[in-house]
Amino acid sequence: MTVDSPQPAVQRLPGRPRADQTTPGARARVLTTADRLFYDEGIRVVGVDRLIAESSVTKATFYKHFGAKDTLVLEYLAVRHDRDVETLRALTAEHPDGRERVRALLDRVVAQLQSPTFRGSPWTNAAAEFSDPTHPVRTSIAEHREWLTDTLVDLFKDAGHAMPGDAADDFLLAYDGAQVGAYCGDAIAAAASLRRAADRLLGA
Repeated sequence: MTVDSPQPAVQRLPGRPRADQTTPGARARVLTTADRLFYDEGIRVVGVDRLIAESSVTKATFYKHFGAKDTLVLEYLAVRHDRDVETLRALTAEHPDGRERVRALLDRVVAQLQSPTFRGSPWTNAAAEFSDPTHPVRTSIAEHREWLTDTLVDLFKDAGHAMPGDAADDFLLAYDGAQVGAYCGDAIAAAASLRRAADRLLGA
């Protein structure tokens, strides 16, 4: 798997201001607050006033850094994307064997599914709130999934799968289903099902 290949640029709305030097950490605090609230409660339901209050910033500072809520949503997704890229990069460095990389990824995913704080895929959740397929948020989600699919193709190729593209599609579909099943139903059963799917793919 090659993780140093160019990553898709996560969509951001134009005109993002420079950091406010008079309020160190303000932008980071807003992003941290948005990451928690958007994931835990949803994007549409969380208003700008609440983000400002829980981030301990002024309204002027918020708009100086982000300009609009949609810009913050895109930054939130960009942070999530970068986090996933780093996770895969670390797995690649730690596990030189291709099959072990897939199993290490699976172990990490299963731990997420069974976490008490898990509430589904942030990407699927965001897509459900933005119905317009041309919206920049949906473009950002599509770019992330394209990156994830390409990454899984590389993983299964390194694992010796004869048809890594098909394996990546099958794993991603199983992963999507496991995330929904874990959040809406039985997380243990969803994780076990995903493990069985991965075992079949690695045995093919």
